[in-house]
Amino acid sequence: MSCTFQFPKAPEHLLKALHDVIPYCELHAQQLPETPISLWLIPPVFPTDKLDDEVIRRIWNDTPYWIFCWASGLAMAQCLLAEPHHVKDKVVLDFGAGSGVVAIAAKMAGAKRVICCDIDSVSLDACRANAELNDVELEYLDDLYKAEQVDVLLAADVLYDQCNRFFLDEFLKFASEVWVADSRVKNFSHPKYEKLDERSATTWPDLDESPEFRNVSFYKTL
Repeated sequence: MSCTFQFPKAPEHLLKALHDVIPYCELHAQQLPETPISLWLIPPVFPTDKLDDEVIRRIWNDTPYWIFCWASGLAMAQCLLAEPHHVKDKVVLDFGAGSGVVAIAAKMAGAKRVICCDIDSVSLDACRANAELNDVELEYLDDLYKAEQVDVLLAADVLYDQCNRFFLDEFLKFASEVWVADSRVKNFSHPKYEKLDERSATTWPDLDESPEFRNVSFYKTL
């Protein structure tokens, strides 16, 4: 079960960034299923009748990923909150942070420090706004290769493009313990990782995705 809480006003800079891609759409602070976390996300129902060809082109070319909490991010956040020992008192980096849901969960689970890493400056703005919404303190980085060595690196929903697979090796340069959650890759068969588990989760707001994308696979370094 989840609840939608409409706060007085979404952050203006996020609304502007959203309207540059999807006019007439709003942001609501929504509590995620089975977590205490709220995020600024688009409403479950928004006016799709105003999505003309130009808007659809902008969405495809410049998808604002931070306006959704993707299934793998939600599943990883739920996992960290249920099993906080994975990150408690550790320095954590959330790669491809998007909305910041995994980073926020890690901080709530007792991580010493949490770094949101994303090349998209608007995603980092969303992480800041969502951190403030949840009253947690995070750090922000726009380039993985500027990162320090950390205890744990977390990556959710970053393997959607085959071109991103090389990151599985790159992650090992920054942390000896890496967790990957992905709903689109069922087993990437990397010699340095093992598949541990699967969890059921849904992108929020619900995109009515195929059932196969509602099962999230978890991998961890050996």
